[in-house]
Order: sequence, then C-alpha cells, then structure tokens
Amino acid sequence: MSRPDPQGLGLFVRESRSTALMIWLALLLAGALQAASLAWPVAMPQALAWAGFVQGEPIWWGQGLALASLVGLLVSAANWRQAALRGWVFTTAWLACTFGWLFTSMHTYGGLPASLAVLAVLVLAGLLALYYAAACSVFRHLALGHPVWAALVFAALWLLAEMARGMLLTGFGWGAIGYAHLAGPLTGLMPWIGLYGVSFVAAWLAAGLALGLLAVLAGSRRHAIGAGVLLMALLLLAQMLPQPQGGSAGTLQVSLLQGNIPQDEKFDSQTGVLKALQWYGEQLQQNTSPLVITPETALPLLPAQLPPGYWQALQQRYAEGGQAALVGVPLGSYDEGYTNSVAGFKPGQSSPWRYDKHHLVPFGEFIPPMFRWFTELMNIPLGDFNRGALPQPTFDWQGQRLAVTICYENLYSEELAHQFVMDANAPTMLVNVSNLGWFGESLAMNQHLQIARLRTLEFDRPFLLATNTGRTAIVDHRGRVTHAAAPHTAVALHGTVEGRTGITPYAWWLARWGQWPLALLALLMLALAWIGRKR
Repeated sequence: MSRPDPQGLGLFVRESRSTALMIWLALLLAGALQAASLAWPVAMPQALAWAGFVQGEPIWWGQGLALASLVGLLVSAANWRQAALRGWVFTTAWLACTFGWLFTSMHTYGGLPASLAVLAVLVLAGLLALYYAAACSVFRHLALGHPVWAALVFAALWLLAEMARGMLLTGFGWGAIGYAHLAGPLTGLMPWIGLYGVSFVAAWLAAGLALGLLAVLAGSRRHAIGAGVLLMALLLLAQMLPQPQGGSAGTLQVSLLQGNIPQDEKFDSQTGVLKALQWYGEQLQQNTSPLVITPETALPLLPAQLPPGYWQALQQRYAEGGQAALVGVPLGSYDEGYTNSVAGFKPGQSSPWRYDKHHLVPFGEFIPPMFRWFTELMNIPLGDFNRGALPQPTFDWQGQRLAVTICYENLYSEELAHQFVMDANAPTMLVNVSNLGWFGESLAMNQHLQIARLRTLEFDRPFLLATNTGRTAIVDHRGRVTHAAAPHTAVALHGTVEGRTGITPYAWWLARWGQWPLALLALLMLALAWIGRKR
C-alpha cells in the first residue's frame, strides 16, 4: 500500500509493505544494467542489434532505464539516510561490474590472493560510491515540488558526484554514464558540453522519466505532462544543435603495432622481453608507413638496458627519409627518476622527442601514502614514476600535430583541452598507447575504445589507439571505428587518417575554464533548491 509524502506534494511515495530483499535486489540489478549499458558484455542474436545489443557497444536506453529505477527507489525511501544507503548499493554494483576487470590485474598477474582481489575491487567501488550516496541523500532532502524541478535537482547532484569521482584524489571517472550515449539521441551534445554535460542531461532525463511515471500513478496529470514536455524538449534540442564544421588538415598513412606479448611474460627477461625486442625491432626496421606507432612500454627496458646498439640503430633508422615513429619506452635513471614515456623519432632532430605520462595510475605507477604494504603484496614490476608536465608539445609530422596520451589518460578531457587554446597549434590527431594485457579477456578493451570514441566527438579529432593485446584501432573524428585489429594477435594495423582543424565549443570553453562552468551551474541549482525548501 502506498501513501503520499507527509509534505503533501504528491511527489514522494513510500512503499510501506515492500520487502527489503526486493528493494536490494532491484538496486543490484539496476546497477548491473547501468554497467552493461556502457559496453554490452555478451554476444547476442543479430536480430536484437536494432535495440543496441551488440557486444562491446553501449546501450543508451539501458542506462536511462537503470538510473530511472534508482530515482524511483529513492523517492520511496523513508528518509535521507535510507536514500543514501540505496544510492550506495546501486552505485557499488554499477562500479564493481564496470571495472571488475581490475581483479584480473591484481590476482592473475599481480599474484594477490583471489579473496583480497575481490575485496579490493569492492572496496574501491564502495568508496567511490560514497559520492553518489551523498548525492542521493541530498536529493531526498531537497527535491520537492514539480517533477521537472526535482529531476533537475537530481541531475545537478549526479553531475557533482560524477565530477568528484573523476577529478578528486587523482580521479577515476571510468564508466561515467555519458559513455553510454556515444551513439543515441544525446550524441549531438558532445561537442557542445562534453561527457559531464551529457551525463547531466542523461540524469535529468532519467529522473524526469521516473518522476513523471510516479506523477501518473499519483493522478497528477499536470505534473506528468510537464515531465513529458521536458523529455521531448531535451531530446529535440540535442537533435537540432549544429555539429562542428572543422576543416581537413590532410591525411597521413599510419601503422599501429600490436605485439600481443603475453602479460605474464611481458617483463620476464627470458621470455617476453626478448619477444618484444625482436618483434617490435623488426617491425620498426621494416615497416614502410610514414608513421609507425607502438603500444605503451613496447620496449620494456630503459634505453641504457637495451642490447648494445639497439637504441642507436632505432635512432639511425628514422634519422633520414620520410618516416617517423612513436615508441613506448620507460625513460630516466636511478638519479633523475623514471617516467612512463613515448619517444618520437623523425628526420632532422638532434634528440628524440618525448612525452612523459602525466596522470599516473595509483598502486601501479605511484604508491599513495600508507599503501606500500598493499603494492608489496602484488608481483607487479612497477613503482614510483615521475609525473610529466601539462601541456607537453605535440609530435609534429607531415603537416599533422599529434597529441599523445598513455593508458587511461584518454579519460581526462580537461587535461587534453590544454592543447586546444588556439587553433593554430591545436592537435590535428589524438594518439593513445596502452597495454590492456593486464585485464585479460575482459570488457576493459571495449570500454577503453569507447572512451577514445567519445573524445573524438568532444574535440572533433581522429584517435589512433595502439595497444599490446587489443583493441588497436583507428577512429575518425565522428567516433566511427574505420580500422581495427583483431584482439590477441600480433599484427601491424595499416590505415589512412584525416587530421582535423578547428575547435569545438566544448574544447574552447574547457581549455579556458576547465569543468568549472558545469560545476558552478550545478551548485547554483542546488542553492535555489535549498532556498525554495526553506520557503
């Protein structure tokens, strides 16, 4: 039996006879659905492709349905404490399912006991879920009145939680809901408001759907119509916005190398290291493409540790002619420290160009204070690295300016935006080199590809992905995969890429103000909601 909220607004309802088991099960299933909507995890019959059920692809409507389910259960919470708990359970399920592949890196390759690896994933998801738990509790406290306004309050709170997760304490925004809208009715908003802006709109739509349906059940036709008008207006706006009309910077032929060195051998001096040096050495010497790109740490030794003459031969190979190469290799020394880097070779340079990774991985590339004991439990041959600066020069070659990132740095559009202050020296192509072999056969490869595809929509630039085991791919400036290598094969992927000029609206304001405009807008909405509640 349901009854109106004590506030008398007919918006909140409490399910007095709902069992706790049913509610928790619904929250867990909804969280799992939101994770699956980011990259569908299993193969499905071709007949269901029209609904988005393609393995590795996002399902925008699944994300909306999952989050709408959460909002409905928040509305029925007895108080803000219960709303916080429900939000935490939903988010923990969503995040644990999204990056559950961390288990593979910690247990299979890191040697951490399975029980501790599972616990570590759950603890990470649970800690990050605290942001959303706080947002859900504040929503239950503030969101009163018309469903359109209540939905807007929820979207503002969700946006702040997403931004906190992605930017505070080094940030880990992997799996933000905006990635589910890589293809769908909100895609056209990407070059205007970016990932976080689309996440805001997606949360607004999901909350509006849930609150509109509750208004129908409560017999409030006016509120239901208002929610319906909101949904239609937002979807129509997303379709009507003009898309960037940047110019062409010409084309470049590239080869992306995927060595497929087994992760459990990659840093073994008797197996993987020898395989890598031989395979990548041969490819770099024999390849005829104007630009050759290897994955992260393709050469897993410092230049001084390489076989005699190896590094010198590589420099000499690209000192003349019409070819260049970007090679993943650690750089540095014991005295000056080490960096996870990409070295660039091309004719006419006195020393190799270099990019040093800026956004380091906690526990893998740097050890947070008081957590050395945790890293010592794992057999991962990484440690404390030096951090590269922001911004760093692009690699300029044959009329193209290439902005390089390493590993999960393609998550951080606000860091990429440092390169887009002026069109005259903005990148024409984006490059990411990674080693996703740490995560086995998991969805990490597909999710990483979706991240790159979304960056292409934000910045109107093609993206080149060179990985050790997959997914090595070329993505055009519209987010379409034009060339892709089969995962877990040793192959050189060849393709022609069109560079782009021009700066999207999102890149323009992000380069100047960061994510502050969105954060301040959300805070303003919450301030108005707080004032309205006081009145």
